[in-house]
Amino acid sequence: MSTLYFYIKEQFFNFKSTQIAAGFEFQSMSQLLSPQKIDSLDTHQQYCIDISSTIGFVKANDSQLLNFEQLFNSFGENISFICDKSYERDAKYIFRYVFNDFLDVDAERDEPQNEDEESSVNKTATIKKITDLTASELDAFFENFNARLYGHERFKEEFKEIVESFRVFNKLGEHKILSLFLMGDSGVGKTEVARSIHKALGSKSKLAKVNFGNYSSHDALNSLIGSPLGYIGSDGGELVKRMNESDVGLILIDEFEKADSAVFNYFLDVLENGKIVNSQAEEYDVNGYIIVFTSNISKEDFKKKISPELRSRFDYKGMFNLLTEEDKLKFVHFRVNQIVDKYKEFVSTDLPERIHGEVVGAIDVTQFKNMRDLNKKIKDTFVERIKVSV
Repeated sequence: MSTLYFYIKEQFFNFKSTQIAAGFEFQSMSQLLSPQKIDSLDTHQQYCIDISSTIGFVKANDSQLLNFEQLFNSFGENISFICDKSYERDAKYIFRYVFNDFLDVDAERDEPQNEDEESSVNKTATIKKITDLTASELDAFFENFNARLYGHERFKEEFKEIVESFRVFNKLGEHKILSLFLMGDSGVGKTEVARSIHKALGSKSKLAKVNFGNYSSHDALNSLIGSPLGYIGSDGGELVKRMNESDVGLILIDEFEKADSAVFNYFLDVLENGKIVNSQAEEYDVNGYIIVFTSNISKEDFKKKISPELRSRFDYKGMFNLLTEEDKLKFVHFRVNQIVDKYKEFVSTDLPERIHGEVVGAIDVTQFKNMRDLNKKIKDTFVERIKVSV
């Protein structure tokens, strides 16, 4: 049995340099997940082992607790254990039979961040949110949003109602994040909801988007929020990076069903507390944000895959169906107009007068169920018509 020492992020690098000067070597527990690796440690060397990376994993996978308790018991007396203080509550409970004492490290705070780093951390102060809009700006937002999103009329009505409610209770301090969970087949318009909100808010930058289809399940949380302090290559993670690239209070979480339980628990905390916390224990205030979760999951699997606690946190849960033929035709007209305008602005104004009608007339919308396939057909047909005219 030993002591677990907690540090805050403002102390870490100062504490680390002091301990290295005293002869300690730093390692993350994630590098020592087998008895063989622990046995390879030099018994004459003093080590500081950071266990921060294990807290979220064991919390989400309590069946692994026995293995970790046995691992800790195999360490020698030349080991000191440290942990990020943001995990203190969970660490004390999870490892209550591993450590007999819990103390804070005795270290000065690090030097203040430079102005660029400070502006990055506090960037949320310049973000445009749905809660910041005036009444007239909100009307313009819905007009723009409805024009961009084709079909899904019932969703548009319900979305307006929940936004209006969210704005009221956000000001009362009772509702921090507006969360939408959109289900349905690929290409039916789920992601387009986020894109439409993004444009309707007047964004001039990228949409903050994280796609869990690109992650492997075993490192999803570390990819999302970064590896813990002390771990080689640690950073703030993709989520904060995407947020810093955006200028509006909106986050799109795509293919959410492919995430693991650790990620589900993380977003449960986010929706409850209104804060994004990365692995460096830096907090990002997302009060007033909209988070759109999309998934190809069915209604039945939704209840199996997503815990009741997390399901209850979503303000809107809806199934998106295929567009009607009328809506698809409206989309074709809109998209062709959009392409023609962009072509005239960036390429040439020399286009056939009847280009719009020719492209629309060449597309049979009844042959397309997936909006992505329909959009590809629109672009291919436009290029074909351009070649003919040249």
